[in-house]
Amino acid sequence: MDVKLKRPLNELGAVEIAEKIAAGEATCEAVVRDCLARIAARDNVVKAWVNFDPEIALAQARVLDRGPRRGPLHGVPIGLKDTIDTFDMPTEMGSPIYRGHRPKADAACVALLRRAGAIILGKTATCEFAGSEPPQTTNPHNAAHTPGGSSSGSAAAVADHMVPAALGTQTGGSVLRPASFCGVFGYKPTYNTINKAGTWPAADSIDTIGWLTRSIDDMEMLTSVLRMQTPTAPVQLSAPPRIGVWRTDLWDTAQDESKAAVEQAAKALGKAGANVRDFELPAAFTGLHVIARSTVAFYERAACMAFAWDRHRDRLSAQMRRYIENGHKISRDEYVAGMKKLDECRVLLGPVFEQFDVLLVPCVPGEAPHGLGATGDPKLQAIWTALHTPSMTLPTHRGPNNLPVGIQLVGQRYEDDHLFACARWIWDAIGNEEMVGVRP
Repeated sequence: MDVKLKRPLNELGAVEIAEKIAAGEATCEAVVRDCLARIAARDNVVKAWVNFDPEIALAQARVLDRGPRRGPLHGVPIGLKDTIDTFDMPTEMGSPIYRGHRPKADAACVALLRRAGAIILGKTATCEFAGSEPPQTTNPHNAAHTPGGSSSGSAAAVADHMVPAALGTQTGGSVLRPASFCGVFGYKPTYNTINKAGTWPAADSIDTIGWLTRSIDDMEMLTSVLRMQTPTAPVQLSAPPRIGVWRTDLWDTAQDESKAAVEQAAKALGKAGANVRDFELPAAFTGLHVIARSTVAFYERAACMAFAWDRHRDRLSAQMRRYIENGHKISRDEYVAGMKKLDECRVLLGPVFEQFDVLLVPCVPGEAPHGLGATGDPKLQAIWTALHTPSMTLPTHRGPNNLPVGIQLVGQRYEDDHLFACARWIWDAIGNEEMVGVRP
């Protein structure tokens, strides 16, 4: 029956896969086999997967095929960043210190995915301890360029049609940046929306679990499952959104393609009927990325890495050692002052959303940089991660090397559903399905 499908099953989204399995038009095993075939054909170049065992994935699929429908993700393969615990495969954090590490239980988010019928296809490559020391993963659009990080493998695997969706984590920009670089949708929910039990910490007051997909429908499906809700029809806006455009205090550091993405999107959305206006945030927001990345994150990183620092320092990358050393130099008073500044800005941001439904801001400095020695600058995403706001990137534009460049949308805290409704309106107005992922 599967041979009659016009497209291989691995090219379908999560919602489409679930629908076809429920209708008897595909089996869970057939879906997994198509994903495995794509991985076999491409992962020698993309290098998105680690701790990957096809037999574990197939075994899960066969169990699902023999039993009743478990939930809305029944038979849908999902990739997991290798900082998220799984009971049936290693979790190694991109570090030799944890080589072969076998957790006794799934992370909370993984258990919820399995409960909904998802198949854990495998673990995706991550920067060391969700930091910045890159794995070997390449950008599926051009292997000479970085896929971004630290959720490198998750973004690359989704973009290359190896898996319809994958989980990542974001402390600075580790979901949205690789999503933008790889040309897929990336979503970071409001801080602490998703339980982080069983997920390696980097900076606990900022860390957020997020996900990468090739459609807004798929993002919403995973959101419902991970919030322990029954999926419902997407919320539709009753009127075109009020969109606030803030170029941020980092505008001059952005490359032409990122500036053009914001300017062109704002102009096109205005023509489509949205109320689009420029605005400026107060001076308190200036330099907020420095507090987020160089004060709070370094200080908290030094604490969560204490065991590795004291027992396995020589097995940490030079970059991670610098992070920890920087954290040790930050006083408790400096850390508390940084936390208070973030609290102040969260309060100041509230009234902005009385004027606007969603903010349109730059997502990345530009397209994915050439080379694999670094994963790109996270500062344009780090602002919003530290402010605990929900944010997402849409794959709307391309740069001078024909590599993807996304725009970033930001919503009010705890108003994620409204952000989704705005994003859907915006994508319908200016999106292009041909921009999403790599054409097989």
